[in-house]
Amino acid sequence: MSNPLADMEKPDVIFCIGTNMTEAHPVAATRLKKALARGAKMIVADPRRIRLAEMADLYLPIRVGSDTALLLGMAHVIVREGLIDRKFIATRTEGYEALVDHLQEKTPVWAESITGVPADKIEEAAILYGASDKAAIYYTLGITEHICGVENVQSLCNLALLTGNFGREGTGVNPMRGQNNIQGAGDSGALPNNYAGFQPVTEPGNQAKFERAYGRRIDLQNGITKVTALEQCGDTVFAMLINGENTVVSDPDQEHCIHALQSLEHLVVIDIFLTETAELADVVLPATSWAETDGHFTNTERRIQRVRKAVDPPGEARPDWWIISQLGQRMGLAGFDYDSPVPIFNELCELSPIYYGVDWELADNGEYQWPIPYRGHPGTPRLHEDEFINGRGKFSFTDYRDPAETIDGEFPLWLTTGRRLESYHTRTQTGRSDGINELLPEETLEVHPADAARYGLRDGGWAQISSRRGAVEVRVEATRRSPEGTVFASFSFADVPINVLTGSGYDPITHTAELKVCPVRVEPIAERMPAAAD
Repeated sequence: MSNPLADMEKPDVIFCIGTNMTEAHPVAATRLKKALARGAKMIVADPRRIRLAEMADLYLPIRVGSDTALLLGMAHVIVREGLIDRKFIATRTEGYEALVDHLQEKTPVWAESITGVPADKIEEAAILYGASDKAAIYYTLGITEHICGVENVQSLCNLALLTGNFGREGTGVNPMRGQNNIQGAGDSGALPNNYAGFQPVTEPGNQAKFERAYGRRIDLQNGITKVTALEQCGDTVFAMLINGENTVVSDPDQEHCIHALQSLEHLVVIDIFLTETAELADVVLPATSWAETDGHFTNTERRIQRVRKAVDPPGEARPDWWIISQLGQRMGLAGFDYDSPVPIFNELCELSPIYYGVDWELADNGEYQWPIPYRGHPGTPRLHEDEFINGRGKFSFTDYRDPAETIDGEFPLWLTTGRRLESYHTRTQTGRSDGINELLPEETLEVHPADAARYGLRDGGWAQISSRRGAVEVRVEATRRSPEGTVFASFSFADVPINVLTGSGYDPITHTAELKVCPVRVEPIAERMPAAAD
């Protein structure tokens, strides 16, 4: 996230795309509401008429999976209308002239033919964004969970680079993280291609640095992604440790996932509840919750926040760091003899340039946002204020490509998935709350009334939704929130495992699954329909 959360109240124009922020990030969304109350304008691009769309000055009802085409069309208009920041482009970017050539045929009419958004609305969005003094972009998994997720993000960066909306208050390209410590996990090296602090594994200097720190040889090759690991279960991967993730419910192509985990010789799960994934494990190690743990989280705005143990953990539950430390020691590995989280965090700070200026004591009150390159540095609320870390911002020459699977006669509807306000992620925690279950007792499939009539579906009745991978039974909710031709459900309910259906493709660079686009068919199940009222 290039800008701090406080900046959400300060743009002149807000562009939200692929984010259902009022449901997935309701606290942060209050800042956008303050900006709107102050007079800011908001553009929302989403297939569904979500609450954010109802609040928008301009709503772009985009077809699922066509974000890149929309963004190329907007970039075309910004260049054509001269809404670029010429000084910023000249002094801080490279590749502009080539981008102009690339955009010549990416007209709003071309974009409309792919996205379904009227060309005049694309023009209006581009001019509104490009003509503003301070414009900010916010996105979430609706942008990244596609086979073209990288291109989608690059296309958003193109808009910000063209208009000089980097490095200033109320601007930026800002991904909203889905969990409280997703950013911190990446910072700590929980990525196959980076050491802690996003230091590339393949650079020999980094290898030498970590060899000195750990006193052993370090593999110079990138690790494998989770997608590859699951594909290799029972072949070259025989044991797996899953820490705090309900993979069976959250991952695509559930049947493939379950088969992969059952192909292992040994599966260990660390979690605070016996999740659907933990039920497949040979060993389950009980972890502590956030309220039973000492440590740090790094949140979506790169803010390092101290978490303090408030209560003792139940039974044999232990902190994740202690469990992993004990595993390392009992496997005979040197360097795992930690007695508290303090030396672990200090090791991260010592080895990671973006954390180098802090330690356990300094990061006590949550005032630091990385990078903090040296002691005494105040932290960096906004990235890219004076320069980009690699010199100049590079324009990307993205193009539209179809999703991995497209609709046809057998599977004529698009399915897109997401979250609901009441049920957090896979309901490992919220699903155990009677109050929340009363608010949202079951999953439903959002179907436009015209589609419901077309396919013989009844509001409140039951349907079978099928893809090329499987089928799920779900109750129907006829609503205009989802457009004709597109249905929606969350992935949260284990008894309605929507991710049985998804998983036809992955982004080739990040291996992020295309969870947001899946061709399906929907058929009524007459025997499960509620009886007609007298």
